[in-house]
Amino acid sequence: MAKERFKVVPAVYAILMKNEEILLLRRYNTGYQDGNYSFPAGHLDGNETLRQAIVREAKEEVDVDIKIDDLELVHIMHRKADDHERIDFYYMVEIWQGEPKIMEPEKCDELKWVAKDNLPNNLALEVKPAIENIFTNKSIYSDFGF
Repeated sequence: MAKERFKVVPAVYAILMKNEEILLLRRYNTGYQDGNYSFPAGHLDGNETLRQAIVREAKEEVDVDIKIDDLELVHIMHRKADDHERIDFYYMVEIWQGEPKIMEPEKCDELKWVAKDNLPNNLALEVKPAIENIFTNKSIYSDFGF
């Protein structure tokens, strides 16, 4: 009998950046870190690449169109949660079409541009160390929650 393999949940994050500011959205009514800021993000739906997933999520959450070739993978985080583990892929996006706006008001109650060195205190738990690793440490990989 074959042993069942360990599984992780992949997630993707879009770091939209313009004029040294990053776009953050405040989570609302999701049941996970509500009231905290994060990036447009989500999970793979299956039968799609990581880059296809972040293009889809950015469109669904903030109504911007991103070309796959305009994505730059800047960080990977192996994250442990209570009962599972995740691999988070952070993509820098400096070129897109459209003006970001809230597309899921049942899950997000605010969008705002913030200076990367003047972030709000209420960042999602995994987002703060990811930002530090991306902009300060210049590290492609980190782990969190172990």
